[in-house]
This record gives sequence, C-alpha cells and structure tokens, in this order.
Amino acid sequence: MKKNMLSLVCAVMLLFYPPAVFRASGFDIFAYDGPKMKDLYYVIIRDMDAALLAMSAGRLDVLSDIYRSVDVERLSEAGGVSLSMAASFHGFFITFNTREFPWNMTELRQAASQVIERGKWVRDLFSGYCEPMRGFLPMISPFHEPGVTSFPRGASPARQRLADAGWTWNGSGWLVAPDGREVAPVKILCPPSSVAATTTEIATLAAEALRSIGVPAEAEPMDFQTMLARVDAHDFDVCTNAWTMSRDPDVLYSFYHSSMDVSGGYNISGISDPELDKILSELRYAPDEAAARDAASRAQKLLSELMPVIPLYSRYSISAMRGGWNGVFTTDNSTSDNLLTLLSMSPADGTERPIYWNIAEEIRTLNPLVSSTAYDWTVLGTVYDTLISTDPYTFEDMPWLAEKWSIESDERGSVLSFTLRDGLKWQDGRPLSVEDVAFSIRYIKDNNIPRFFDSVKDVESIEVDGASRTIRVTMGTVSYWHLHNIGGGVLILPKHILENVADWRAWQPTNRRHTALDGASMTELVGSGPFIFRESRTGEYVHMTRNENYFLFKGGKE
Repeated sequence: MKKNMLSLVCAVMLLFYPPAVFRASGFDIFAYDGPKMKDLYYVIIRDMDAALLAMSAGRLDVLSDIYRSVDVERLSEAGGVSLSMAASFHGFFITFNTREFPWNMTELRQAASQVIERGKWVRDLFSGYCEPMRGFLPMISPFHEPGVTSFPRGASPARQRLADAGWTWNGSGWLVAPDGREVAPVKILCPPSSVAATTTEIATLAAEALRSIGVPAEAEPMDFQTMLARVDAHDFDVCTNAWTMSRDPDVLYSFYHSSMDVSGGYNISGISDPELDKILSELRYAPDEAAARDAASRAQKLLSELMPVIPLYSRYSISAMRGGWNGVFTTDNSTSDNLLTLLSMSPADGTERPIYWNIAEEIRTLNPLVSSTAYDWTVLGTVYDTLISTDPYTFEDMPWLAEKWSIESDERGSVLSFTLRDGLKWQDGRPLSVEDVAFSIRYIKDNNIPRFFDSVKDVESIEVDGASRTIRVTMGTVSYWHLHNIGGGVLILPKHILENVADWRAWQPTNRRHTALDGASMTELVGSGPFIFRESRTGEYVHMTRNENYFLFKGGKE
C-alpha cells in the first residue's frame, strides 16, 4: 500500500488552461527506515585544514562544501575516505547595491563586468572543480540561457564604454560621473579567508579589476554573520554572495523583481526596472512550460544588460565520507551529504555511535522564519518538512508529508489540493494536521515574512477537511510554479507553538523551553523532520537526536 501511494500520478484537472506537467516520482521513499542512528552532531570547524585533520583522525564522518583542488587531492589519497561529486544548482555572484550612486548607473555595472576575468579566476582558483558562469541560472538548470549579452573583455573597452557615456577621471585617476560626482571609495564585503579563502581572493581580485577602470575599490573581509546583517540591511557597496538555487527558474523573480527589495528579502541588489519586472511577472505567472521557458530566456538576456550582479561560477558539489558506514546514498545529481544518507547510514560493524557531520561556519540563528544561511539550514533542514519533495534521480515531484495532490485551474486562478499522510506527528508527539498546514500558510502571508512571502502572496483562501486530511489552497492567479511554491516552498510549522509567538523576527526557539506530550522537556524548535534539536555550543557543535515520531522511522515496527 505504501509503495502504491508513492507511485500515484498527480491528478491534474484541465478546465481552461493546460495543466502543469509535474510528473509524480516513482522513487520509493518507504524503502527507507530511519534515522538509524540516535545522535547526530553537527561539528563546527571553520578552517578547512582543521576539518581535513579531523576527518583523517576519525573525528568527522561527513565533510561537505569541499572546493579547493588541493583538498580534493589530499582526500582522494587518504585511506578510508570516499569522495562523491555532482553538478549542482550553486551560483556565485558579485552583487552591486543598485539603490545608490554609483552602482545605480547601468554603464558602470556593465564596465565592471568587462574587467571581471571569471574564466581565468575560476581556472586558477578551482582547477576544474567549478564552471565559469555567464548566465543567471546554473548550467544544470534546464532553463539556463547561454545566449546572454556579452561585452568586450578588458579595461580598455570598459573605460571606452564609460567615456562614451560621459564619465571622466580626476587627477588621481578615479572616476567622475557625468554630473560631476566623484566615485567614493568602495568596499567589497566578503567573509574572511579563514572561512572562505577563495571568496576572499575573488573579492581582492575584483577590487583590483575595478581599480583598473577608476573605481577606488578594496576588499573588506569581515565576520560572516556581520556581513549577512549588513547585506540584509542594504548597508553595502558591493558584496560577494552564493546561492544554492531551486530547480525552478522563477527564483529569478525572487532575486530581481522590485517587489522583493525588502529588508531580509532576496533582491539583494535592489534592482528595479519596469521591463524586467514585466518579464519576471510573466515568468512567475507562466501558465505552462513553453511560456515559462520563453520568459526565463528573456529575463536572463535582459539581466545580462542590466547587470545587477556579475555571475562568476557554479561549483560542483563535492563531499567526503569516512569508510565503515552502510547506507550511503549518491546519484549523478547528488553527493553523499544528503538527507537519505542521513536517514539510512549506520556503522558497518553494527555498533551504536553518533554521526559527526561538519559545518564550516557558526550558526547564525535557528529561527526558521528569518534564517538565510546554508549553515543554519543544514540544521533546520533536518527539523522541518514540506508537503512535497524532489526525486533525487529525476528531479520530479515526490510525495512527502502529502501523499497526493491535485491542481485545478481556470481563468480566475488555481486550486491546489493536498492530502496528508495518515498518522503524522510533530516531534513533541502531538498530531500534525491540515490545520497546521493552513496555519503555516496564513502566518507567513499575514506577517509578510520576506523569506517565504513570494510562495504565498497569491493565496486567496484556504479550506481544510480534517476527516479526509485534505487542504485546498485557492490562488488568485495561474502559475506553472504554484505547486512547487506551496508544496515545496512553505515550511510546515506547528500551530500550537507559533500561535504563541508575539514577534516572529525576535523569536529564538532554541532559547525557549517546551513540554512534549509525554512530559519531556525540549525547546520550541519543533518540526516533523528526522532529528530533534537538543543543544548548541558556540564554536563546538549542534547536538541532535533521532525523532522517533518521524513518518519514515519504523523502529522495528511496520
């Protein structure tokens, strides 16, 4: 029966618009019984050399985010360690703050892109473990547009572009705008070399390149958390940033539509262009795949002219796993540091022991409503779930908390229906119901929470039927992406906890105590995922324990 549930084809009802062609996955998630291990430690080791030593000494089991060629070589030569590599949705960018002078001047951003030597830098720094990125979606994306505008490379054509637009240079060689304003010293925010050596070097190279066209630029390495706070507050000139993007190209809407330029939002550059907004809206509300492809292509071409960010590279995902573990999961699309490995890994010798999994930076916040770093979400991703997930082999839609779904569309909008699995529970033992799902969507929309608002902003109404475990979400628009935005873009949060949170921005769930249904003490960081948060020690580790209420944990029972 469980296997049959997972092979259900998405029921799509055609009224006026063609259906969204989202195929249901045939991957059998119920083949997994996990987590196998009781304890998981996310070990915080910021220095890669120290992490490699810990791996060699057996104090780490899983090491992610490997990017230096020398580290790949060292690990490939080490005994008892296996490496896995896969293309990824990663993208690294140099981002301009277009809200203020001088980066509100398009010709200056274009000139800057002409002196950024992405190909050479990527070759020199990564020795083949990254691809130079010319477009605005990673090359693995089926919506990647290779035919973007390309400007002549080098300082001479860049300076000529500026001169043709009326820019001049003062006696010190620094740029002066056509209206007489001199370009003030520019800082390129980046993490320190101890955290991301290649990023610091890229910022330094970028500053040198900008100076070649008369921009007085310097790299400004700083504490990663401080940098993120400044970027969120739009307090920067230029910054480096990296994203692991989704499989859907409407991520471009989140990054570059003017409506997403809010504190803590994803439009970091603050770009605002009416034509771009129009195209991105067409992408966001594309009724079918053909319209989505057309809009995604036009958006990327226009972005290559506006240049709010300079795409630099897309990194391969590389991870290392110590030997002696059963259940390691990899595919052509996925390295071993994934959720399925975490669910199924167990010592080959049959012993009980913790898993030690590396995190390369301090946890910023474990408030899921504001957190934005990959390090925070390494932890939060094991705490919270979504309604649907993604097949690790095909990228097709896969049932998760919802066992099935359907989409109905007409000229007025769309209705998404999800049916939850029977018997779902929160980590504190309380039942997880469609009321929790409805509350999660309403809470995010009513509070305009930037990190998730794009997924829910078109929700008009929600109906729940507790008896059939079904929720119907009515959207006021038609979009090819509504299923993914609601099904995969909204965290399912416990109503019984969040309804008592007065200020979602200031909420620190790990600092507030909560009583589980069986009387046990835990924190308010309660989800439905495979691991429960227990303790965090700055500079040391985050301790998690197995959630025995997890829907895939059988614990010897069927």
